[in-house]
Amino acid sequence: MKLNLNRPLAFFDLETTGLQIATDRIVEISVVKAMPDGTTEKFTKRINPTIPISEESSSIHGIFDEDIKDEPTFANIANELNQFIGNSDLAGYNSNRFDIPLLMEEFLRAGLDFELKNRRFVDVQNIFHKMEQRTLIAAYKFYCNKNLENAHSAEADTIATYEILMSQLDRYENVKFTDREGNVSTPVINDVQELHEFSSNLRNVDLVGHIVYNNKKVEVFNFGKHKTKSVEEVFRKEPSYYDWMMKADFPLSTKKVLTAIKLRGFNKGSLNFG
Repeated sequence: MKLNLNRPLAFFDLETTGLQIATDRIVEISVVKAMPDGTTEKFTKRINPTIPISEESSSIHGIFDEDIKDEPTFANIANELNQFIGNSDLAGYNSNRFDIPLLMEEFLRAGLDFELKNRRFVDVQNIFHKMEQRTLIAAYKFYCNKNLENAHSAEADTIATYEILMSQLDRYENVKFTDREGNVSTPVINDVQELHEFSSNLRNVDLVGHIVYNNKKVEVFNFGKHKTKSVEEVFRKEPSYYDWMMKADFPLSTKKVLTAIKLRGFNKGSLNFG
């Protein structure tokens, strides 16, 4: 089956120094860009993260500090990568919770504001977990009936993710899905907008879900002592909470959202920056 695309869909995978979005870095990235005409383009780079790779991470992806000490930093390749991705929508495996937020963090750290607003995100893991609930290796075996060789290599994982989505489109054609509220739909169709809506958590305001929309579409905290409280209301009553979050180890993309909410309140006259 050929993907039904009106613009490129960039499948990508990251190998990293660890799992903390705000502090860990990329050591390898691979992007397979599926084009509307059915062709693909590839971009794979190893990156010097400028910080040590954790032993646990190296044991998984097999990349050690010595392997990437002479590679370019992310800042060195940021413009090239941005140009390669272009206006593509983004797809990956667990990409909504990890890869996209960490990629955004690296772009912001490099001084490049990688625009996400008009992109759609297809998270193949979310489709898989909602329809079958299992790992990338198991998904590849289940959907493609093949063993994933060289697992945890960014390029192998990226290509496998691309193949899994193609198989999902065939397997779930006309298959009904019932959500937790009992709503029935046929969500896995050859349309990136529909896949984005099914595989994404549309309640998230920031990429990692520290801030979410409540049932009234108001931004609320999703953690800590102010969980479920309006962000703008908390900043009005406790201005120091904004200052604390800006100094703490929250992702830069989360801080960008918080600043936008505070600036909106400032423009309405309900908040100040003092």
